[in-house]
Amino acid sequence: MNRFQPNENPDLVKVGVISGSFFVPAYQRGYRWGEHEINAMLDDIYIDGQRNSYEKYCLQPIVIKWISDDNRFELIDGQQRLTTLYLIYRYLKNTDPNIHLKFSLDYETRPDSTSYLRDLDPIKKNDNIDFFHIYSAYQLIGDWLQKAASRVNKTPLSVGTRVFDYLQDLVHVIWYDAGEVDSTTLFTRLNVGRIALSNAELIKALLLARQDGNNSADEHRPIEISTQWDMIERELRDEAFWAFLTNKPETAYPTRIEFIFDLIANKTEGEEERFHTFLHFKRLFDCKSLDVQKDKHPQRDIWETVLERYQLLREWFEDRALYHDVGYLVAVDSIELGKLIDVANSTSTCTRTSFRAFLNEQIEKSLDLDFSSAHALSYNSDSKKCERLLLLFNVVSVRELKHSSERYPFHSHKKQNWSLEHIHAQHPEPLNTESAWRSWLDDSKCALTELRLADPTEEKSKQELVSKIDDLLARKKVEKPDFNQLSQSIMEFLTDKDAKHDLHSISNLGLLSGHINSALSNGAFQAKRRRVIKLDRNGEFIPICTRRVFFKYYTDAGSQQMHLWSRKDQASYIDKLLSREEGIGNYLRTVEEAQS
Repeated sequence: MNRFQPNENPDLVKVGVISGSFFVPAYQRGYRWGEHEINAMLDDIYIDGQRNSYEKYCLQPIVIKWISDDNRFELIDGQQRLTTLYLIYRYLKNTDPNIHLKFSLDYETRPDSTSYLRDLDPIKKNDNIDFFHIYSAYQLIGDWLQKAASRVNKTPLSVGTRVFDYLQDLVHVIWYDAGEVDSTTLFTRLNVGRIALSNAELIKALLLARQDGNNSADEHRPIEISTQWDMIERELRDEAFWAFLTNKPETAYPTRIEFIFDLIANKTEGEEERFHTFLHFKRLFDCKSLDVQKDKHPQRDIWETVLERYQLLREWFEDRALYHDVGYLVAVDSIELGKLIDVANSTSTCTRTSFRAFLNEQIEKSLDLDFSSAHALSYNSDSKKCERLLLLFNVVSVRELKHSSERYPFHSHKKQNWSLEHIHAQHPEPLNTESAWRSWLDDSKCALTELRLADPTEEKSKQELVSKIDDLLARKKVEKPDFNQLSQSIMEFLTDKDAKHDLHSISNLGLLSGHINSALSNGAFQAKRRRVIKLDRNGEFIPICTRRVFFKYYTDAGSQQMHLWSRKDQASYIDKLLSREEGIGNYLRTVEEAQS
């Protein structure tokens, strides 16, 4: 095979004449183009079939280093573009067997991707993240052809033929041979100012670059690091692990391992330097590289630091007690995860026991309450403290389950907006539409109908209320005065006459997601209890303590009145909530501590 050699360097080269084998080195990221990038490239190439025969169109550069005379090149920059062009040709070949693929891509650390580009087996698309993106891009190309054909009133085959003709004759790339320049240095210089590359991908270039003078025993290091990198990335994509570590949405880190790098680089929330983390690792790498006698393998040592950090976090995640303690502190944003890591790594002063004690101190600080002030918490003046206290109660309740592997689902928790729910509401005044009134009356009727009352007088009163509800609902229009009068009677019937508690007291509050809270309306306990049971059966996430409240878990069986939230229920609930054995009492300061 003759060497494919453009006339100048750089030069404009037709896509249709590019040939050879392009070697993708270990320091490069995998293929990651999605719908936006693929559609943009095809739109620019095709322009609805209106490209003039003399009109050149130029794609962004392809930067290579020549390896051998059999048309083998190291691909330094342009992997995403060249892979997409390969997939376009690969798709068009399905419709025209005369189309030949003149170039191929080979991967240093992912040899399976080379064969997958040829096979594109849909069954294997989920085997790893690279296969997923490659196959998704292949499907997107087919989708684009269908949409373009519909737009210009042609067949996908004719659109594909026109795209192929343009690629052969009119679409060019800027071809640049880097010569003897160090590939990793050039890759970093080309990409440090480009939004497409992240800190993580630039750090990967540092970690996987080959170093002069390394012995043969170290030549497999890039493959080892790449394998471990992929393992960490895959583990961090587990939603339970991710939600345990951070409150940031998954979209904040397209490459999840960058979160670990940010922790090591002590990147703060307000850091304005976009490449703060990469520059931290670059300085670390340069310092280690200078001290040749002390450190012959700076990349290996830096990577071991990354592994240690990841393994520490994984250890916390897998330890059930640490999972709940650390997970709670992260969820309430009480202390930075990096601070916890610093304390845990203070091996000279921090034992496992002392670290757990430190976590307990931080949880206590997050509440900043003594028993008296916790008991006096109110929805009106302390809503945030109430939410935090009830979250901790739920977390501790799951953590303390005996003989159970159940965990509080922080990943489910963080998908919701949370609010305080009044266990028993005294009135439905906030409801102000006829549809809301009718819905409230329907719920109340169901709640009343399900009641089995031993007292004949109470049973008669119940039946009268049910009849009044039926009469009001049968009207063409429900008026507000009529609703207010009947709802007040219903609430009085379903309210414990002796329970003269503060509506907004912590003893009348539970934690629920916003959409479930709004679904319960301002109903009596029995109506809400019935709705909670239905939601629970339908698989809605209801925190364990809120579920227990409506199931009367905290009240002794002999004292239960299932349709009422009584004074006894309130007292039992607050006792369990603030107890040291079953609640959050261990995290409350004593009066003496509060005064000091």
